[in-house]
Amino acid sequence: MALHSPSPVRLTPAPHPSIKRHRISPRPGPMFASAVSSAPKARFVAKRSESTSVQQLQRPLVEYMSLPASQYSVLDAERIERVDDNTFRCYVYRIKFFAFEVCPVLVVRVDEEPNGCCIRLLSCKLEGSPLVEAQNEKFSASMVNRVSCNGGMRNSGMQGITTDTTIEVSIEIPFAFRAIPVEVIESTGTQVLEQLLRIMLPRFLRQLVKDYQAWASGDTSRRPLGTGEL
Repeated sequence: MALHSPSPVRLTPAPHPSIKRHRISPRPGPMFASAVSSAPKARFVAKRSESTSVQQLQRPLVEYMSLPASQYSVLDAERIERVDDNTFRCYVYRIKFFAFEVCPVLVVRVDEEPNGCCIRLLSCKLEGSPLVEAQNEKFSASMVNRVSCNGGMRNSGMQGITTDTTIEVSIEIPFAFRAIPVEVIESTGTQVLEQLLRIMLPRFLRQLVKDYQAWASGDTSRRPLGTGEL
């Protein structure tokens, strides 16, 4: 397509023809969509610590906490499947978020530490309604749960177990929720995570104490992690 000159067009050649180059200045135009999603995101963060006292039995608590990860009960879920000696798939209890029911399926690694262990989230998948499961490619999650006993009380009749947990979730807000302010969604999501920790951590500690007591008494009916539903 030829450029249009504002001057009249000559029908006879000029003595010294010259070509005028018109410089085209850039003009504002429509922005192209980025390959990276521009959908709004919400971030939920919850932290909580819980402790409990344990009556020391003939077999010390610190020895129980020093067992290999697969030999004691450190996970709280409806069902646990063993992936390998230190990795487990956990089907967590169903939780309510707005009008939806969500069942997180976690893959975690349990690493031994002095006087305890550290549970780290490797991946998380949501099960539930089609809308819930559609979010699996649109969120990320991290969790660290450090469990320890007070080794300084080794010779005491009572010892303490502490669980210190941090959960963080970042999620792309579904279209159906974008009319709700991000701050409201983040506040609600954080409250859900905090409520989850308030319920799960005490139950987790009770389960840990119960398993310690079974181990310390030589109960052969206790099942290691990943051998069936707990």
